[in-house]
Amino acid sequence: MEINFDQPIFVISVAAELADMHPQTLRQYDRLGIVSPSRAPGKSRRYSQRDVNRLREVQRLSHEGVSLEGIKRILELENQVAALQHRVAELTDELARRREPLESRIFAAGTAGDVVSLARGQRPRPRSQAVVVWRPRGDL
Repeated sequence: MEINFDQPIFVISVAAELADMHPQTLRQYDRLGIVSPSRAPGKSRRYSQRDVNRLREVQRLSHEGVSLEGIKRILELENQVAALQHRVAELTDELARRREPLESRIFAAGTAGDVVSLARGQRPRPRSQAVVVWRPRGDL
């Protein structure tokens, strides 16, 4: 069975106990936007395992002397870094799917002095067959 760390399953008393905090502290963190749990239909808070882990991180930072505003900013930046890392991975995968490896593409000077794109192992065509890829505007 796979555990979903984002599933909101803990009521505030259980989350507070797991995080070794008082429930009122969790309510304050929710009001400040530091850890915002999901809401059940009756408006009661429901915490996920990820929320509990975040509460533990908040507690650790607080014991190290970081202010609540500082903690909030640290958590925002960590979320931003995680989102950017995820996006980089997506773009890297997409790039790998979209194009052939750079090692297989070669640009060379054609017989007329123009730039041509060749596959590895291919030679430029003679002038009459050369495919012009780029030509300076002054030569038109």
